[in-house]
Amino acid sequence: MAELQEVQITEEKPLLPGQTPETAKTHSVETPYGSVTFTVYGTPKPKRPAIFTYHDVGLNYKSCFQPLFRFGDMQEIIQNFVRVHVDAPGMEEGAPVFPLGYQYPSLDQLADMIPCILQYLNFSTIIGVGVGAGAYILSRYALNHPDTVEGLVLINIDPNAKGWMDWAAHKLTGLTSSIPDMILGHLFSQEELSGNSELIQKYRGIIQHAPNLENIELYWNSYNNRRDLNFERGGETTLKCPVMLVVGDQAPHEDAVVECNSKLDPTQTSFLKMADSGGQPQLTQPGKLTEAFKYFLQGMGYMASSCMTRLSRSRTASLTSAASIDGSRSRSRTLSQSSESGTLPSGPPGHTMEVSC
Repeated sequence: MAELQEVQITEEKPLLPGQTPETAKTHSVETPYGSVTFTVYGTPKPKRPAIFTYHDVGLNYKSCFQPLFRFGDMQEIIQNFVRVHVDAPGMEEGAPVFPLGYQYPSLDQLADMIPCILQYLNFSTIIGVGVGAGAYILSRYALNHPDTVEGLVLINIDPNAKGWMDWAAHKLTGLTSSIPDMILGHLFSQEELSGNSELIQKYRGIIQHAPNLENIELYWNSYNNRRDLNFERGGETTLKCPVMLVVGDQAPHEDAVVECNSKLDPTQTSFLKMADSGGQPQLTQPGKLTEAFKYFLQGMGYMASSCMTRLSRSRTASLTSAASIDGSRSRSRTLSQSSESGTLPSGPPGHTMEVSC
């Protein structure tokens, strides 16, 4: 593998007292399916995995994750982990438009690019954070390389291939809607789009005026042609690491995430449904998601001394029986913690934690 590009930049953002600017290095490496660009923040920490992010369709790593990783409380996490932000091919800033007839990689092939990145960086394990298409890609990678994935945070994951009814609806929508409109409908709820908030205006402008819109459409097509991940509770095809599933209330992917939760190992999976967060909780509720991420890391044995402040004040938890086959859930108890608590309570064996914030 040959390195194609290395550019050192300093991210401009407000600094906390005593904090120094983060240095980022952007690299591009060749893979069997083309070049991929990724940006590394921080330095590797001994015996700790890298936080490894993958963005959704219509976005790049900055527009997808910057509000989350710039959030004040997130600084405690990023000081303890090196992080790698991947841009899907052709999605990085300044990316040239692919030539007519270019065969964009499938989501499975995008997952197969990840080992090249880790080999180049000499990283052995990761904690993946993915949104939408990025959540699918990281899940596919984890299925193929379970020994290299210590945990996954999957936001808005839809592990299912499109059925015939989905295809018909997609084709019909394509006759009356533009590519930017369809992608916006994938990213945000109809309530958010109708409200036309400042956030929606910003991201509508980003997508509609993207100079690489042709590339975005190729990524969009690959997402819509994804294969079924075939998760099966109790079967061989499952995620073997701790998983936190995240979805916003009234999000377009709420039903898909709920179904995914019903198919994963309940002793390894927590389900976080976030109120007032819409379709992109990492953009609209970075504080709540940051604290949930800290709990998740603590459950994996990292950052044991971290203090919690928000979610611990009040939250409800519903527990799902491992014996449930059809994915139905019963709300069985309420958990309440003081703000001094430093650990995420875990359900008894055979149950899945669901947290509503």
